Amino acid sequence: MRTGWGDARREGVHRSPEGGLLDVLGVAAMVLDTEGRIVLWSPQAEQLLGYAPDEALGRFAAQVLVDEEHFELVLRLFAEVMSSGEVWAGVFPVRHKNGTARLLEFRNMRLQDDRGDFYALGLAADGATLREVERGLALSVRLVDQSPIGLAVLDSDLRCLAANPAVEELDGLTSTEHLGRRVGEVLPFLGSDVIEAAMREVLASGVPQVSHEVAGRTPADPETDRAWRVSLYRLDDSGGRVLGIAVSLIDVTDRYRAAAEAERARHRLALIADASVRIGTTLDLEQTARELAEVTVPELADVAAVDVLDSVLKGRPGVTEGPLLIQALAIVAARPNPVVEAADPPGHAAQYGADRLITRCVRTARPVREPYLDAGILSRIARDSRSAALLARAGAHSYLAVPLIARGEVLGAIDLIRTDNPLPFTEDDEVLACELAARAAIGIDNARLYRQQREVALTLQRSMLPRDHHDPVGLEVASRYQPAASRYEVGGDWFDVTGLRHGRTALVVGDVMGSGINAATTMGRLRTATQTLSRLGLQPAEVLGHLDEITADLDPPFATCLYAVYDPAAGLCRMSTAGHLPPVLIPRGGAPRLLELPAGAPLGVGGVPFSDVTVPLAPGDRLVLYTDGLVETRNTDIDGRLDVLLGLLRDPDPSLEESCDRLLRELRDPRGHDDVALLVARVRD
Repeated sequence: MRTGWGDARREGVHRSPEGGLLDVLGVAAMVLDTEGRIVLWSPQAEQLLGYAPDEALGRFAAQVLVDEEHFELVLRLFAEVMSSGEVWAGVFPVRHKNGTARLLEFRNMRLQDDRGDFYALGLAADGATLREVERGLALSVRLVDQSPIGLAVLDSDLRCLAANPAVEELDGLTSTEHLGRRVGEVLPFLGSDVIEAAMREVLASGVPQVSHEVAGRTPADPETDRAWRVSLYRLDDSGGRVLGIAVSLIDVTDRYRAAAEAERARHRLALIADASVRIGTTLDLEQTARELAEVTVPELADVAAVDVLDSVLKGRPGVTEGPLLIQALAIVAARPNPVVEAADPPGHAAQYGADRLITRCVRTARPVREPYLDAGILSRIARDSRSAALLARAGAHSYLAVPLIARGEVLGAIDLIRTDNPLPFTEDDEVLACELAARAAIGIDNARLYRQQREVALTLQRSMLPRDHHDPVGLEVASRYQPAASRYEVGGDWFDVTGLRHGRTALVVGDVMGSGINAATTMGRLRTATQTLSRLGLQPAEVLGHLDEITADLDPPFATCLYAVYDPAAGLCRMSTAGHLPPVLIPRGGAPRLLELPAGAPLGVGGVPFSDVTVPLAPGDRLVLYTDGLVETRNTDIDGRLDVLLGLLRDPDPSLEESCDRLLRELRDPRGHDDVALLVARVRD
């Protein structure tokens, strides 16, 4: 026999567990006939009033439950319900079996059976218990409705059953529009896949997930980034049946923004600190500019270019009227990018018209920021239409130019472009770029000033070196001077070939300690003094003795020197050294060797005698004089480097010029931290 319960279960009908709301209220039911006698009595009635069914059934309810003073009122209310069929609800004192009176909440209504007979149904609950439930319910409703915390209830299929006004403000949907929708439909900013997986985990385990932070934009405020702290709780009834999920959303946008701003500030400070370490590691102008560009990529921009006024590089600071001649020093990109092709190549000077954004930046000495780029703005960034098209193809969408200002002078600007970073340049980005530019500008200006000073020193030094020496009597001579690389200052190395009386020749190499203009000036004064002393017919040791006295009054006051006099008639070379590296003698057909000379003290020490050594020179013999820049390196001891020099000289070159070139090419430190003077002489046959 089918009962229909299987179908009912499929429709969602199920037995409720004990402990539900009706059980909490303890609702009692009793049925009276038209005479007022009790004909039905529920177990809850027995629990509420103390009368067993056999004590209540068949008796007049008024006599059992009501004090005499209330008889008349009860009978009148009973008659009204039975005659009118209307429901009566209210609070009424009822007598318990133990003699005490209780205030019960009543609902009385008329019933009719299938034969047309009437009955009265009375539903009663303890008034105190009902008031407590009502207060709790009212408190819960007000808390939920007025709470600034977003609260939503979802069923076990994760469809919304209820949402408070705070949730409505988040997504712009009304309470009715929330009903039946899944979480991804009403709260898309939570990330539906992730949040639903978390909800199912809470449903299965019953373990809450508390205070997960999410950020995003809601349909109610699609232009603003916001953040929430999300908590998930499983809802169970008093019998342990899973009802669904409660979701709470606490708006933590202010704290989120404060944390984001603090993180941005920390990042800015880290970038500035990094710039302080990385920018200006040398006095090389191009490297300093490249260091600035590298610091900004990719943290601040996707492409960075450093440009300097050509007039500044030529020692004429100041922004002139008309088009500006600007030279690119460096360009750096986070990845291969058409923007690089659109920019002027490093080392290239180009005219920038008044409409160019970089021109405005340099002329006004103020940043130029274009958060969003269109075709018109791209044409004012690029040098021509082709470059503008390359910028557009690269996806350039935001631009920032910041002036490089040092010691009150505008040197140029750094151009920043975003292609991959989707965010436009902001005011904070501008402030950061200005800070980086201010720090880097000093390094760039120092490198510029150093370059100018170096060029002056190099010009001065070269002007003091022999421009052309005619081969002296009996000798063939080749020489080289090579300054240090651009990142190092010019030194005080020199060489000289001076013709003396009776066909003799003075060969000199020297090295002033120190660098820069002072070293070049000291070198020039020593060279002049050496030439003067040479013509007095003094012996090498005597010449060095006089130079020692002269050097003590110069700045810098120390130098090394090797002074040699070759006499072709005698076939002898007399030489003396003041702390200089030994010369190399290469006999014709023999192995090269270092000449052992008394080392002597450097010039300027004073009080140390110098001595001569005489060496015979035969036709075809070669003599190599050099300064330490040829052989010294930072990582190899000097003896090892001298062995390398001797090894290179074992294979004679076809000419002395080729010997000079090969020695510089294969022996000199490629980093070129010191300048080199080299003099090679060969006795004619």
